[in-house]
Amino acid sequence: MKIEETVQVLTNFSAESRAKSRQEYLEDLASLVSKYYDYNTELANYLVAFFPPTELVDFLEANQVPRPLVIRANTLRTKRRELAQVLIQKGVNLDPVGEWNKVGLKIIESQVPIGATTEYLAGQYMLQSASSFLPVMALAPKPGERVLDMCASPGGKTTHLGQLMKNSGILMANEFNKERIPALSANLQRMGITNSIVTNYDGRKMNKLFNCFDRVLVDAPCSGLGVIWKDQSIKAQRTLKEIKANAHIQKELLLAAIDCVNARSSTGGFVVYSTCSIAVEENEEVIHHALKNRNVKIVETGLSIGEAGLPKYRGKHFHYHMTRAKRIYPHIYNMEGFFVCKLKKLDNTLPEGASKPHSAHKRPKQKKAKNMEFEVVKSDEARAEELVSEVVSEPQEVEEEPKKHKKTEEKHKKTEEEPKKKSKKHKETEEEPKKKSKKHKETEEKPKKKSKKHKETEEEPKKKSKKHKETEEELPKKRKKSSKSEKTKKKHKSK
Repeated sequence: MKIEETVQVLTNFSAESRAKSRQEYLEDLASLVSKYYDYNTELANYLVAFFPPTELVDFLEANQVPRPLVIRANTLRTKRRELAQVLIQKGVNLDPVGEWNKVGLKIIESQVPIGATTEYLAGQYMLQSASSFLPVMALAPKPGERVLDMCASPGGKTTHLGQLMKNSGILMANEFNKERIPALSANLQRMGITNSIVTNYDGRKMNKLFNCFDRVLVDAPCSGLGVIWKDQSIKAQRTLKEIKANAHIQKELLLAAIDCVNARSSTGGFVVYSTCSIAVEENEEVIHHALKNRNVKIVETGLSIGEAGLPKYRGKHFHYHMTRAKRIYPHIYNMEGFFVCKLKKLDNTLPEGASKPHSAHKRPKQKKAKNMEFEVVKSDEARAEELVSEVVSEPQEVEEEPKKHKKTEEKHKKTEEEPKKKSKKHKETEEEPKKKSKKHKETEEKPKKKSKKHKETEEEPKKKSKKHKETEEELPKKRKKSSKSEKTKKKHKSK
C-alpha cells in the first residue's frame, strides 16, 4: 500500500469498516516512510507519532527541497533599500523576506556569487537563514545593555545583536568549541561589531563566573530535525538516544543562562532559548524543566510569525503559558524548522528543591536503612520476600557497628602514636650530630696513635742493635764451649 492511500485511510479512519487497527496502519506508514524517504525506523516512528498523517507528508517533502537563500542587511554600514539597489545592478533578483522583518532579503536568482561580492567583504550583509532572525528579535537587546550569546559561532546571531545594540554596551560572544572561534572573530570584525568580547568557556559553567547580564541568548546545540535538508545524514543516523542526550545538555545550558541573568536589571532580566529542532524533548520539556527549577515565567516573544508551542504531548502536560513559545515548520513557512521561547527571571534566589546549576537532574538524597519505610504489596510476593530479607538483615548491620567503632578507635590510637614516633625520629636526628662529633674526635685521635706506632718503629732498630750485641758477646762463649767439647772427645779417644 502506498503512502497516499495509507494517509487517506488514517484521515477517514473508522474502526468498524477496517480489518486492521489504527496502530497497525501507523506502523505500515512508518515502514513506508523509512523505505521511500530513507529515514531510520526509530526516527520514522517518531515523526509518524508527532505529525498528523496529512501534515507528515508535507514535512517529509519539504525536507527534500532546499530553503531559499537569505541575507541580512547590516544597518551599521548600510540600509536594506540601498543594499538591494546595489545588488540588483549586479544581476541579483531578490525580494524582502516578509513583513515580519525589516532587514532580510530573499535571493531568488543571482549572476554573481553572493558570498564573494565587495559588499559582502565590506560587511554590508550577512548570509543567514530567516529563522535565525527570530531569537534575536525576541530577545530585543537595547543599546548600553550587557548581553551574552552563550553559543555564538559562527556569529550570525551575535552580529545581529551588536547591530541592534548599535555598538554600545557589552556583547559577550562565547563559544565552547575552539575550532569555531576563528570564524566567529572574522565575522565580528567584518561586520564592524566593536563592543564584542569573544570567550571560550563551557556555557554550563558560566554562571560561576557571571551573574550580571541584562539579557542572554541560548541557541543550544540540538539534533537538527528542523534542518534535515542541509544534512541528509540525519535521516539515517539520528536516534532517540541522541535526542535525549542533547536535551540533557540543553537543560544544563538553560539553567546556567538563567543564573547568569540579573533579575534586578532595570531594563532586562530576559533569557531567550532556541533550537533548530522540532523535537518536544529538546524544546517544551527543556522549558518545563527550567520553570520547575528556577524562578522564571514564559512571556510573549513579540514575534508575528510561527505556530504556538505545545501545552501537552503524548500524555505529558506542560505549563499553559507554553503556547507563548513559537514553532517554525519548514512545510508551513518555507523556513528552517525552529523553536523560540522567551523567559523573564523573577528572582535571583533558587526555589526549594531546585537542581544545581551544572546538573540537569535532581539527585535524590540517600536514605539510611533504619529510617526507610517499606510498603509491601500483597500481590507481589517476590517483592515482599525481598523486603522481609532486608528488614531481617538490619540487626546484623547494627551488631557490626561496634566492630567498626573499635576499628576507628584503633586508627585513632595509631594516629596519636604517629607524632610520638615522629618525636623519636626527631631525637635521633638531634643525636646524629653528637655521634658525628664523636667520630670527628676519633679521627683526630688516629694521628696520635699513628705517632705511637712511629715511635715503636724508631725503637725497633735499637732493640735490633741490642740483640746484635748480645749475639756478638755469645759467639766467644760458644767457641770456648766448642773447644772444650773437642778436648773431651780427644781424651776419650786416647783412653
